Amino acid sequence: MQDSKAILFHSGKLIDGTGRVVTEEPVLVVGDRIQVTGQAASEQSQMFSDLASVNLKGDLLMPGLIDSHCHISFDEPTTNDELFFHRRAGLATLVAGVNAQKVLRAGVTSILDADCIFEVGVDLRDAIEGGVIAGPRIATGGNALINSIAGTASRLLPDRGRRGYGVVVHTHDEIVSEIHSQVKLGVDWIKVHVSGLPLRPNHAQDEIQTWSLDDLKCVCDTAHQLNVPVAGHCRNASSARDAALAGFDLILHATHMDEEATRAVIDKRVPLVPTFTFQANLADFGAAIGADESYCQVFQDEITGSSAALRTVFEAGVPILTGSESGFSITPYGQWHYRELKLFQEHLGMNAEQAIQSATGHGGIAIKRADDLGRVEAGCIADLLIVDPAVLDDLDLLGRPGTIREIYKSGKSVDVIQPLPETWNIPGWRISEFSNQILTQALANEYLES
Repeated sequence: MQDSKAILFHSGKLIDGTGRVVTEEPVLVVGDRIQVTGQAASEQSQMFSDLASVNLKGDLLMPGLIDSHCHISFDEPTTNDELFFHRRAGLATLVAGVNAQKVLRAGVTSILDADCIFEVGVDLRDAIEGGVIAGPRIATGGNALINSIAGTASRLLPDRGRRGYGVVVHTHDEIVSEIHSQVKLGVDWIKVHVSGLPLRPNHAQDEIQTWSLDDLKCVCDTAHQLNVPVAGHCRNASSARDAALAGFDLILHATHMDEEATRAVIDKRVPLVPTFTFQANLADFGAAIGADESYCQVFQDEITGSSAALRTVFEAGVPILTGSESGFSITPYGQWHYRELKLFQEHLGMNAEQAIQSATGHGGIAIKRADDLGRVEAGCIADLLIVDPAVLDDLDLLGRPGTIREIYKSGKSVDVIQPLPETWNIPGWRISEFSNQILTQALANEYLES
């Protein structure tokens, strides 16, 4: 008999992350890999003297979730000012380590952290891979490439230099130099804010494209020469079109696409990460957290105004990936990673199996492991969840405590029992407002009279 550690999962349902309908077949895991599925799993399991047998008791076995749009280093800011001016590198890394554990305990075994503050993404990825701390598998970028008016917080950016999650580049020489530096650091992706300027209350409009096609080609040519893929923040039609034409490997948001942009994405088969969760949370719950009503409407319109084009892309067979944009106060860590699946059902016409594929099998693209991650197939990494099969009827149940029974990462059970640190207030980390309005004499008199 062989001595390798093996686990046989049996007596339950299986959804394999390929979009296939649910089956009932055993799965044999050896070490950190899936050895085989089906009848052969039961037969080969007899070869192992230290076999662990997991009776699923009718529960559902599925791949671990992959969140293809996270910001693990941001620590849930309520404002861009807080994010850009109230973060310190060392502390950000330590805090991110705790937040990474929250993500993993939500059943998310891999994330794409396409841009980060300081060098947190690379350092946290390496710490997790080295066993220093528990957390999801991470593919990461560095500082996002911005030309000072791109992104959603550009008014806080200097015309040159670094701030928050961005580094400002203007010329092709600066683009090439920055990409070389990031690749040397060890990034997995290069991130570009192709569109930008912040939305203003009562001035609802698309973002504008802030990079030329020639500049975007320079980014792709440079990164691809070094075997590093490129992801783009694109929240208007022309930015998605030109990102596709330039050779981008992944487009985040891809909202407000017109027919020309949709065709370019389909022709180039560029995977998309719509990230509806962020918009939906603000639209549905903005009033509960004091968000401006006009912002809520802008984000609702972004979903409804983008769904038809994204459905066309999906129906054309282009991979659509789930992403929560966790890392903001609107999408706290470990809380909303599941919601995108239901939104894809509602707005893109996916069935449960297809939505799960977006959050598993297709997510392997974002982690740069499309060949062996996000599926329950022979040779794939054994990132697995045991869940209540009722999720197939209501994917929102993935966010309900107790629905996810067990989590396995690389064939090892994840500890979800040991409590994580309670929420704390870090000096200088959060913005402390004097008030939410101006104390005029009129207001003071009104208060006294009341």
